[in-house]
Amino acid sequence: MSKELKPYVPENSNLPEFTLKAIVLGVLMAVVLGAANAYLGLKAGMTIAAAFPAAVISIAAFRLPFMRGNVLEQNIARTTASVGEALVAGAIFTLPAFLIVNVGGQRLWTEFHYWESSLILLIGGLIGILFVILLRRTLCIDAELPFPEAWACYEIIKTGQKGESGAGYVFGAMGIGVVIEILKNWGGIPIIKECKEFLIHFPRSVIHHYNTSKQPLSEIAYSGSLTMRSPLASPALLGVGYVIGPKYACINFAGGVLAWLVLIPLVVFVNPGFAEQLTASGATLEHSDIAYTAWKNLVQPVAVGAMLVGSLYTLWGLKKSLAGAFRGIFSKHHHAEDGGRLGKDLNLRVVFFCALALVIPMAVLYYYFSDSVTGAIVSAVVMLITAFLFAAVGGWIVGLVGNSNQPVSGLTLSTLIIAALVLLLFGVKGMPGIAAVLGVAAVVCCVACMSGDMIQDLKIGQMIGGTPWKMELGEIIGTVIVAFVLVFPIMILHQGNIAAGGIGIGGAELPAPQAGLMAQLATGIVGGEMPWGLVLIGMCFSFGLILVKAPAPMLIAVGMYLPFETTFAIFVGGAFKWVADTIKTRRGENVETGEGKGILIASGFIAGEAITGVVLAGLVLLGIPSLAEYFFGTSELAIYSNYGGWISILVFAVVAYSLIWLPLKKKA
Repeated sequence: MSKELKPYVPENSNLPEFTLKAIVLGVLMAVVLGAANAYLGLKAGMTIAAAFPAAVISIAAFRLPFMRGNVLEQNIARTTASVGEALVAGAIFTLPAFLIVNVGGQRLWTEFHYWESSLILLIGGLIGILFVILLRRTLCIDAELPFPEAWACYEIIKTGQKGESGAGYVFGAMGIGVVIEILKNWGGIPIIKECKEFLIHFPRSVIHHYNTSKQPLSEIAYSGSLTMRSPLASPALLGVGYVIGPKYACINFAGGVLAWLVLIPLVVFVNPGFAEQLTASGATLEHSDIAYTAWKNLVQPVAVGAMLVGSLYTLWGLKKSLAGAFRGIFSKHHHAEDGGRLGKDLNLRVVFFCALALVIPMAVLYYYFSDSVTGAIVSAVVMLITAFLFAAVGGWIVGLVGNSNQPVSGLTLSTLIIAALVLLLFGVKGMPGIAAVLGVAAVVCCVACMSGDMIQDLKIGQMIGGTPWKMELGEIIGTVIVAFVLVFPIMILHQGNIAAGGIGIGGAELPAPQAGLMAQLATGIVGGEMPWGLVLIGMCFSFGLILVKAPAPMLIAVGMYLPFETTFAIFVGGAFKWVADTIKTRRGENVETGEGKGILIASGFIAGEAITGVVLAGLVLLGIPSLAEYFFGTSELAIYSNYGGWISILVFAVVAYSLIWLPLKKKA
């Protein structure tokens, strides 16, 4: 599909592209979208992909009388803007861990260190960009991945141009997505419950245990429960499932089924005293808390182990393409073979050596963290290897399920584990060891975030007909500027919460869940408390999947790592696509009939929810905690608690009608 793609703007076009107004607009959007996502990530542990809001804003901005511009300039602005969300994701998932770490009352940081933080963002962002430039051809063309969000964004951009048909589908679906997000987001006027929890109690069972000689050992009474949630009432996730199709949606959901319907119930069943163990400190406990802690602390380490093996297996499957990419780096004829504007990257040899050169300043920072030459060198080497590994794997995952569903946390945790093991092997321990481990994880997290974001940008640019080297240069410029700006909103949120009586990042208002987990694991590994058995189980599990030739073991591991309601929603979206295709087949129609309409509608849902999420997060930064509180004086309306679950059914009905029946109609 990728190789036969006909770009929107032809190869021989001479339209203006890399212009000052495009770069300036892109940088401004990067700062604004990055700041809004900083709060969202610290509060909820997630960010909203910037490609969609940046694309829509660019389309609108370049229609202003003083900003008239073409689709290629819009593409440069959108590409430059997306670095803000990518860098802030890398920042909020790791940098707060330096504040949260507390070993016997000793802390790494008592406040944010601006220069160290900015340097991590700068080097991590640049290395991510440079690695993706090396991998562009491999991932965008050779791998032939579906890139669901890239196609969705492309449809928005294409239909946003004057004279294009189908814009009504996109913007109509966007309007529906905006309304639904306002009615379910806590920053809006929530009356829709995103999901509902179900609890199934197992009957009490008595099992008579005996040894190999059939001698009785003991009788143990077992019970337990199965906790599951309904799919998220999220038009965006349903749209993602529709775009990637039933095959990949099912594979992703298989991981969720294994985690939530097999492993977690098994944990609760085989340990009858699990609830009592958890409440030994006197804390109150709900059944949902039992399932959550089992998933977070017992199943996710298994998923991390599975991701480690799945990552290596994924790279092994790309070995020919990766080898070709490296041959191209040093080939004198590389640029000549590309033949035209649409195949030209920045000089790959220069890019390769610049990536290596960036290791030097990073090693200096690692020496500052670890106070050890050995620690600095080892940290830099581990960072370089894992950064390239997860740049490739992260880009591959984005090509499968989209940037919004990239498991950056899992990739970063894998890096943290590898770095901690290697540093322990070289005797780097204590607080310096923890600092060095977090430093490696922080850079690689920025690399993973940037690589996923940029590979999607480059794929969108390929569809539009943008010049790769100009897009790459735009991202480099945006990263250099934004890296020194995005630490400020994080510092403001931290200090503002302290001024309001909180404890800053790590407290109830800004829990920074990923960073808290990073701090916990780094402390646990260096202190010898890491559940290595669970990681090994996950590695063996992934190896078993490979032996039976299971499709996409990495995607199954991702499904185990994500919340059940998230993978469930993607699965339902894939089911909508299957239903639509089945109806077409029974009618004797080509499956592709009306598919363009479905993609347009799904694209609108994704964009509408993404844009609204960013806007509502921005309102919080302006001092408006929620629209409900602003207009009605309360953050929770009575209709939410009484009827929120029933209202959510309407969301699925509206999305199903839009994605199944509307594309089948002969006329709009």
